[in-house]
Amino acid sequence: MTGPPDPVRATERRNPRSIDIDTLDALRLVDLFAAEDATVAPAVARSREAIAESIGLIESAFRRGGKLFYVGAGTSGRLGVLDASECPPTFGTPADLVQGIIAGGPPALLTSVEGAEDSADAGAAAVAERQVSRADVVVGIAASGKTPFVHGALQHARNIGAGTVFLTCAEPPPGIHDRCDVLIHVDVGPELITGSTRLKAGTATKLVLNMLTTGAMIRIGKTYGNLMVDLQATNAKLRDRGERIVMDVLGVTREAARDAVRTANGNVRTAIVMLHDALDYEAAEARLASVDRRLRAIVGPPPPMNGP
Repeated sequence: MTGPPDPVRATERRNPRSIDIDTLDALRLVDLFAAEDATVAPAVARSREAIAESIGLIESAFRRGGKLFYVGAGTSGRLGVLDASECPPTFGTPADLVQGIIAGGPPALLTSVEGAEDSADAGAAAVAERQVSRADVVVGIAASGKTPFVHGALQHARNIGAGTVFLTCAEPPPGIHDRCDVLIHVDVGPELITGSTRLKAGTATKLVLNMLTTGAMIRIGKTYGNLMVDLQATNAKLRDRGERIVMDVLGVTREAARDAVRTANGNVRTAIVMLHDALDYEAAEARLASVDRRLRAIVGPPPPMNGP
């Protein structure tokens, strides 16, 4: 005798607003997509307390020398890898501070690796292979809430004492509180194409991951006001941005800003202190170290904005 069938998860339900989607012209399709996508940000906002708690957990890990690991499969895994890969150029962090783990490994970033998400043991092994420790935080991402690879990774992280967060867009599975410190449940409802979680669920996931890393980086002082002072000026666009930041903060010429950034090995924060206090690179670094690298303690508050 078998029990009742499992209820259909939110991400697998049919959306009544898109039943006739295949009859719509392009403009009406765009309008429908826009209307559905407009519901995502409010859904994320309803999870504000859990997101804030997760930011605090990640901040604490960073302050004690720990790392952040995202774990997911398919779209969820790719979004984790994407967010992790953008931290070094944005915040000047070491490449291993934020890491993305995707079921199926690097090949799964480009093509679907069938069955990779179905093994909890593989998820646990992937976390163990990265040498996750109790100082770290593991964020498991599973739009449907059920991915065995993710739950295996979370269980292993929990067993070794690491911080754990579970992010889902469907009903949280039973027992999830035994595997995570924080549950982020973003209910975006059924997708326009049934089960296609690369749509609203993917958008919601991207929004949440943006908040987790950016929020934690801000909390540990990786920005000066809303200025990206720890960017890595490794290409023309970032060099221009770095020079403009120095110009905005100190009111110096482009030439002076360019020379300072170059002398500071592309470190905008250090370049600002060099110019502000007329110091060489080593002395500016020492000055920053004495105030936990917070520019406000040296330069004061960021300058007011002039224009848009």
